[in-house]
Amino acid sequence: MKKRRNKKISYAKYGYIFSIPFVVTFALFTLYPIIYTIIIGFTDLKGLGAVSFNFLDDPFQNYKTILESQSFKTALGNTFRLWLWNFLPQILLALFLAAIFTSKRHKIKGQGFFKVVFYMPNIITAATVALLFGSLFGYPMGPINDLLVSLGILDKPYFFMQDKSVARGVVSFIQFWMWYGNTMIILISGILGINPDIYEAADIDGASGWQKFLYVTLPNLRTILVYTLVTSLIGGLQMFDIPQLLVAKSGPDNATLTTSCFIYNQAFSGSYMYNRASAASMIMFVIIAILSVIVFYLLRDRSEVAERKQMKKAKKEMKQKAKKVGV
Repeated sequence: MKKRRNKKISYAKYGYIFSIPFVVTFALFTLYPIIYTIIIGFTDLKGLGAVSFNFLDDPFQNYKTILESQSFKTALGNTFRLWLWNFLPQILLALFLAAIFTSKRHKIKGQGFFKVVFYMPNIITAATVALLFGSLFGYPMGPINDLLVSLGILDKPYFFMQDKSVARGVVSFIQFWMWYGNTMIILISGILGINPDIYEAADIDGASGWQKFLYVTLPNLRTILVYTLVTSLIGGLQMFDIPQLLVAKSGPDNATLTTSCFIYNQAFSGSYMYNRASAASMIMFVIIAILSVIVFYLLRDRSEVAERKQMKKAKKEMKQKAKKVGV
């Protein structure tokens, strides 16, 4: 009996057993494709159904070709432009709505209903939204054209998707419309997680609603804002569904061509240049990684960093004093 009691039961092996399905799935469907993509970026692999490939004499030739490509430069510029056009109004509107829904002074009735309505576009699939807006701005017959012609604003139907500014504006609006509700919910959860005592102290000090938002809410939302910015940046630079399905052949002069659409075209159209598509994918990975690091650095909590430095300095001083005493 004593021996049995002294034996410790280890449950660690069960944790490893339960993690096997995830590890196998991740290795097959995520890790292997990533490694394979990195490898073929240095090869001559192209052609539908091709499986054999040779490494290039100049391993970075595909990367040089992509970086020198005018289409890739256009796609990269479009991607950043479309992301900025949808993210700036998205974050501003989401902050405004989050402040209203969490305000104790302005208690809005039916908040749950409005939250559901604002979040609902995020539930709809991108393909459905693209088809919806494509039919709305249809040419020569479409609801927008019919309305504008009937009101006398237009003399004849206008081909909206052949106008670069309109095409980019519609794509940006769709991205904004689909994601501002999701951003709003994230910000609301962040605001509700702030200690109410801080707001009570601000009320005692006579702070106005704007001052509380500026000096209490925003500083305490720093982590949530970093998360929102980074995830939006990653999602924006991978924008594919809406521009690909809404505008035929990326519109006039590749007005809505994004980097993801460019990669898709390289891999699955024309000569099926998987090697160049892989190289473009790795270039975008590096760009996203660098921008994410920059965002984390610029929005870091500087007071916390200063405290860590002071702690390290104090520890070093204590070690030096301990050494001197030991000597």
